[in-house]
Amino acid sequence: MDSVPRLTSVLTLLFSCLWHLGLAATNYNCDDPLSSLLSPMAFSSSSDLPGSHAAAQLNRRIGTGGWSPADSNTQQWLQMDLGNRVEITAVATQGRYGSSDWVTSYSLMFSDTGRNWKQYKQEDNIWKFAGNMNADSVMHHKLLHSVRARFIRFVPLEWNPSGKIGMRIEAYGCSYKSDVADFDGRSSLLYRFNQKLMSTLKDVISLRFKSMQGDGVLFHGEGQRGDHITLELQKGRLALHLNLDDSKPRFSSSLPSATLGSLLDDQHWHSVLIERVGKQVNFTVDKYTQHFRTKGETDALDIDYELSFGGIPVPGKPGTFLKKNFHGCIENLYYNGVNIIDLAKRRKHQIYTVGNVTFSCSEPQIVPITFINSSSSYLLLPGTPQIDGLSVSFQFRTWNKDGLLLSTELSEGSGTLLLSLEGGALRLEIQKVTERAAEILTGSSLNDGLWHSVSINARRNRITLTLDNDAASPTQDTTRVQIFSGNRYYFGGCPDNFNDSQCFNPINAFQGCMRLIFIDNQPKDLISVQQGSLGNFSDLHIDLCSIKDRCLPNYCEHGGSCSQSWTTFYCNCNDTGYMGVTCHNSLYEQSCEVYRHQGNAAGFFYIDSDGSGPRAPLQVYCNITEDKIWTSIQHNHTELTRVRGAHPDKPYIMAIDYGGSMEQLEAVIEDSEHCEQEVAYHCRRSRLLNTPDGTPFTWWIGRSNERHPYWGGAPPGVQQCECGLDESCLDIRHFCNCDADKDEWTNDTGFLSFKDHLPVTQIVITDTNRSNSEAAWRIGPLRCYGDRHFWNAASFYTEASYLHFPTLHAEFSADISFFFKTTALSGVFLENLGIKDFIRLEISSPSEITFAIDVGNGPIELIVQSPSPLNDNQWHYIWAERNLKETTLQVDSLPKMTRETSEEGHFRLQLNSQLFIGGTSSRQKGFLGCIRSLHLNGQKLDLEERAKVTNGVRPGCPGHCSSYGSTCQNGGKCVEKHSGYFCDCTNSAYEGPFCRKEVSAVFEIGTSVTYMFQEPYPVTKDISLSSSAIYIDTAPSKENIAFSFVTSKAPSLLLYINSSQDFLAVLLCRNGSLQVRYQINREEVHVFTIDVENFANRQMHNLKMSREGREFTIQMDQRPELTYTFSPEVEFRAARSLTLGKITETPGLDSEVAKANVQGFIGCLSSVQYNHIAPLKAALRHTTSAPVTIQGTLRESTCGSVMDSDVSAVTTVHSSSDPFGKTDEREPLTNAVRSDSAVIGGVIAVVIFIIFSIIGIMTRFLYQHKQSLRTNQMKEKEYPENLDSSFRNDIDLQNTVSECKREYFI
Repeated sequence: MDSVPRLTSVLTLLFSCLWHLGLAATNYNCDDPLSSLLSPMAFSSSSDLPGSHAAAQLNRRIGTGGWSPADSNTQQWLQMDLGNRVEITAVATQGRYGSSDWVTSYSLMFSDTGRNWKQYKQEDNIWKFAGNMNADSVMHHKLLHSVRARFIRFVPLEWNPSGKIGMRIEAYGCSYKSDVADFDGRSSLLYRFNQKLMSTLKDVISLRFKSMQGDGVLFHGEGQRGDHITLELQKGRLALHLNLDDSKPRFSSSLPSATLGSLLDDQHWHSVLIERVGKQVNFTVDKYTQHFRTKGETDALDIDYELSFGGIPVPGKPGTFLKKNFHGCIENLYYNGVNIIDLAKRRKHQIYTVGNVTFSCSEPQIVPITFINSSSSYLLLPGTPQIDGLSVSFQFRTWNKDGLLLSTELSEGSGTLLLSLEGGALRLEIQKVTERAAEILTGSSLNDGLWHSVSINARRNRITLTLDNDAASPTQDTTRVQIFSGNRYYFGGCPDNFNDSQCFNPINAFQGCMRLIFIDNQPKDLISVQQGSLGNFSDLHIDLCSIKDRCLPNYCEHGGSCSQSWTTFYCNCNDTGYMGVTCHNSLYEQSCEVYRHQGNAAGFFYIDSDGSGPRAPLQVYCNITEDKIWTSIQHNHTELTRVRGAHPDKPYIMAIDYGGSMEQLEAVIEDSEHCEQEVAYHCRRSRLLNTPDGTPFTWWIGRSNERHPYWGGAPPGVQQCECGLDESCLDIRHFCNCDADKDEWTNDTGFLSFKDHLPVTQIVITDTNRSNSEAAWRIGPLRCYGDRHFWNAASFYTEASYLHFPTLHAEFSADISFFFKTTALSGVFLENLGIKDFIRLEISSPSEITFAIDVGNGPIELIVQSPSPLNDNQWHYIWAERNLKETTLQVDSLPKMTRETSEEGHFRLQLNSQLFIGGTSSRQKGFLGCIRSLHLNGQKLDLEERAKVTNGVRPGCPGHCSSYGSTCQNGGKCVEKHSGYFCDCTNSAYEGPFCRKEVSAVFEIGTSVTYMFQEPYPVTKDISLSSSAIYIDTAPSKENIAFSFVTSKAPSLLLYINSSQDFLAVLLCRNGSLQVRYQINREEVHVFTIDVENFANRQMHNLKMSREGREFTIQMDQRPELTYTFSPEVEFRAARSLTLGKITETPGLDSEVAKANVQGFIGCLSSVQYNHIAPLKAALRHTTSAPVTIQGTLRESTCGSVMDSDVSAVTTVHSSSDPFGKTDEREPLTNAVRSDSAVIGGVIAVVIFIIFSIIGIMTRFLYQHKQSLRTNQMKEKEYPENLDSSFRNDIDLQNTVSECKREYFI
């Protein structure tokens, strides 16, 4: 590439830097008084007090000693004409000399022409300056950002209530010089290079512009090979097209690289700065900057021949332009340090002018007006009545979908004309007393903030509505009706309490801007309206359009889309994963631990590790077990994968994709106590790591893109496998099984658990290219447990103690959440101070939480009152949020307190002190108690680490079970841990993290489970049950029995308890009724029958029985309890055994029990509990160690899965705690490492399996048919009588006349 262009670009860039430095030096000490040499004629005002004059320089004492208006109201103003555009950096005010007249607050406006004023803003709001407290003291204000203008206007807002408005004023600054060019929309400047090609690695382009047009090209350059750069106005926004890639299309057919700014067609100056270094670009419009990286093959921008400013001329066609030209003024236009306008003014040869370009800015004398109130703003203008026809036209812009634009009463009884916005469309109606004479509807989305022109014309019985006549798409809508013009035209709305039929407004008043109002083809002088000599108005800003784009910048977070009305903005959070008025709050919890704490079972969840922070949610699997909560993150290669033909010159490389960013994965890892990933390498003549000092044949890449030559089970820095550490490798000379290089399959499998290296992002294999050499690898999901933050707590035990952290940075939005518990009456949880701003959260009384915040507009307090005390030493949850739209406080599940935020005034929360937790900077009102899981704007504060080095504060906080013990259900016991708690389900018939998961099994014909009560037995290892043991010689004073069942077979025996010579049996009779038979003292049998329905109906039924002393209670499902009291002579004996299903030892059985015991129980039993013993759980979980005997087939299942199926043919339902599945990986998976012979063998196996399955099905069918015949014969033999099949709905206790039993029916 030619070196001359590159040298030129470097020199121009250097010159640009020097120019910026020079400009800064020019503005230094820019604080001279600007009004001292002005004549009195330079001052003007809205009105003057009789005998006074507007000339009111600071410290003026002659005459009336300053300015006062004729009337003191908010429509008054005082302005100075400074003669030329100057740079204004400060202002000062006094009251009127020797009087009680002074202004206590005011606003500023600026203009270049004395028309089309612009209000001074700070923090995107009209700034309210503090005024004077007396007549003579000077109140000086340094402007946060300087203003370049010729006219400055002071607008009093408030004044001394004991006097009137009175002002003396001064402005400070310095002269301002600029080079200006005026483009008329048909002209441009061409900057031609000294050589054919300008190639730049860096570019700096700066300019200022003003325009009334929303579209037009500011500059353009392109190369023959496709490079181009273009800056153009598009609908009032600036679009930058930048391309360094030769293969990309021209800018006219491509989307902009960046779009910035809004409402830039307001005829005010806007600054633009473009900085490019290679592909990195900073694009700045006014105070907003967008950073982006442009695409391209090189870092150089190659432009051929020239750059054009103001338009894109078509070569060879003079006066023809490729796109719409810029129409307006540009000043201080610099391209890489070259002052383009200065060259043009001096007519240098590098500049070629197309069309008419002048070097002073022409200012159109257009007066806009703003309707500021949706209920009371209006403008009344007179018309010429009784003309046959009508002609009205104007331009408007707004954000509101609805509003009245025009209302007038027509002459000659031709009706009322209404022009309005409805749903963003334009509606014209002519209404008469008895009918709607005409209606025209046109346009859509006219509330887009752009200027739209409207014209209404009525001539010769035809009315025409024209919308945007200079646009390409609109069409004219016409209708036939005869109308006569009226004499009053109401724009924007109607006066308050106006009953005259000349103004009618069926909807809201218009909020927005209008300009260029013509009535009867005559322009209306709105300045005369302002001066009171024409028409009338209310709640208008005249001579300025104060429209504001509330979506710039976009305060909707996390990709939320912004829409707006005139007064506020709205956020659409759909498909973002966030919620709230600004899409600030995540829809998801921050970890699996939180989901478990909410009572969720295992499953797939989204977790958002930083809550309201910038990281997006990530989908994980939460494996919630009794002792650990595992977070599993799957990736795209979890199956065993075969590798062949890899060698060092052509390695096998596979990248691992987890479906999330590395920042998301790192956050999950850092927030966990332990993380691991299982890695497996199956090999045949394929070496893994070589020797500890040799070059490894296989390695993996971790999170930092670093190569790691160690394998699962070994620590970092040791080039070994797990077998090398425990000296169990196949060949003791090597440190991995695969390094033995055997011609047979073996493997090295283990877990990687060094968190700083995880997750595995890539695997590289290089030794599978030798004869008979192959390998297969598998990398498991990333698995972590232990939330380091959810249980992170600190205990404050002195009022003067606190923890301090860095300043909370939350200018626009802040959310605070934490748990607390205390016994104190009051105390401050959190405080952070600024110069004026602050934020504070405290418990202000035992039942009140107070959230106080001040962003500069005065403090706001939200108070939530609890109906019960909050200082009860139980954990309570607080969530507080402040954003640009509302402030919110919520405590536990109490109703949320919300207060809307003012759209005007200060909105940045500016803090500068340390953040105090548990106390204040004054060391007063400190908090006594515990704070846990503190989050600020998604950031997790480590309270425990800070508490370790802080006096008066201890890390951690015991006593979780006092708050969360109730989450352990069904007899589960809450056990404290250092970080949280867990539910011990040892004595429960249920299991799972909260002892809520049923333990159930399917019983077939002949299935028997017998539990022997011989000695204490713990059903969970390491936990003693001696306190609840049942001994053979001890009769418990209480007995509790509970279980659930599903069956379709009757008669059947569900449960049988043997107590020496007594028994208790639960059975289903032949008619499906449930019977409890209780034999006590060998002779007497108490029979309790529940026959309200057939319980053998394939539905889940729950039975509870309890005995306390001599009182015996039975409850079936949710029906009323049956209670019976045994006689004092009854003696209860301890149980020896409990049997579920068929009793195998039948001698001495009660006859009815024997009948039900023929088949035992066929169906599903669930959650069987006898006092503190869970016999079914022991049979399924501890078969080898528990005193339980199983005969027949017992298959674990969930009873819910068999309710709608044939319980006699239920298949086992297996559930795995690992959703991704586990496989025996001692050998490679068949589908991953297979050969042709394996495929043939598989086909043969499938055929054989099908044949045997058919034989098995036929055999089972014949067996069941035979068994059914035998069962029917037995039923006929044992149940010859007809049982009573009527069901009783009420409890009926009836003593049967019998010597050996008592029977009761329910």
